[in-house]
Amino acid sequence: MVIPYRVYDQGYEEVFAHLTETQSILFSCLLTRHHDGRVRQRHLERILSVREPWVVPFVVQLMGEYVIEILETVEAHLPTLDPELYGRFIRDNQAYFQTTQARMISYWDCYYRGRHPSQSDYAGFRLFSKFREFRNSTH
Repeated sequence: MVIPYRVYDQGYEEVFAHLTETQSILFSCLLTRHHDGRVRQRHLERILSVREPWVVPFVVQLMGEYVIEILETVEAHLPTLDPELYGRFIRDNQAYFQTTQARMISYWDCYYRGRHPSQSDYAGFRLFSKFREFRNSTH
């Protein structure tokens, strides 16, 4: 699967009225790649509760980005995520998971280390720790 890096679509909201539920979820997945972080976060919130394997890469991709509110949104929804589903994705995509974690660390170092000097104070580190638990505890 190849996830687009950014989508520069405008005027998309009216499209949802004409989509099936599955199409709507898929379109929200694509809009998690929107150039506007607020749009990405809004559509992330729509897909976090969806228990489909094809949704997982879109959620994990967002964990490696610089918008702290997105990390906090994923963290707030951790209890609703399916550990088996996410654990399987991470086990099957170790290099991708490591690269995404490295991106998160880089953004923390560049933008958030001053406000969150301790790794335990930063949502990204807590998220990746939890996702490593998902990877290790479900087989």
